[in-house]
Amino acid sequence: MAESKFYNNINVLDSVDKGNFKAEIIEYKSLTGSKAPSLARHLYYIQQAGMTLKQVKVTLNNSGVIVEPGALYFQKGNITCDANIGGVSGLAKKVIKNKLTNESAFNPLYKGSGEVFLEPSFSHFIIVSLDNGSIIVDKGIFYCAESSLEVGVASQKNITAGLFGGEGWFQTKISGTGTCILESPVPMSEILKYNLDNERLQVDGNFALLRSDSVKFSVERSGKGIAGKLTSGEGLLQTFEGSGAVWLAPTQPVYGSIGASGVSSLAAAPYNRNNPA
Repeated sequence: MAESKFYNNINVLDSVDKGNFKAEIIEYKSLTGSKAPSLARHLYYIQQAGMTLKQVKVTLNNSGVIVEPGALYFQKGNITCDANIGGVSGLAKKVIKNKLTNESAFNPLYKGSGEVFLEPSFSHFIIVSLDNGSIIVDKGIFYCAESSLEVGVASQKNITAGLFGGEGWFQTKISGTGTCILESPVPMSEILKYNLDNERLQVDGNFALLRSDSVKFSVERSGKGIAGKLTSGEGLLQTFEGSGAVWLAPTQPVYGSIGASGVSSLAAAPYNRNNPA
């Protein structure tokens, strides 16, 4: 009875069920347990803003899940934790990954049969399924993955991408066949998914969440030479070329601007902000 009451207060936002591995993004319909008026006020504003507490639940059936260190909230069943080192060569790869990407060197592997709940938060989570493919993701958004996937490192292919791309010289690469979950800065409804077909996509900013490994990434000036830069009014553009997926979060910089300077920072379009009249 107590368990059913818990799940009556839960919505499943997204899920994937492969039989031996099931991942769910759940949200709590309401948070009503506060007994302090000051906390209740915060919860009221959170509710009015449309924010909900979310959590990742993974159900294992003789399978495994790789998670970010510290992300485990609780687990039930016959589940063991493996350091997931992978021998001497695996240890070397993980140390290199840690040094190059600032991502955790050792991602715990929970394997067996049972339920794994990860830390709840007001963040957003997205499920990505790979079929013998590879994606390169923005720093810090990897959250967990089916143990059949490999989480490694991808290096930038040219100097400008490494120096001016906003991601440094190395990014996180996820490869293989399986399901991974990413922690997104925006909800799925605010993610624009492009499937390039031998095309070019250019972005003025750092709000690309992921791309297929088949898509070439570089940084280019918006116009050729000094005249082009002066007439375009833009600087360097993240450039994606080829065929494959590119996911953009166009509203991500907007939230950053509001958080740093308030709503007034968006009172006018960027090109017009020097003309407040």
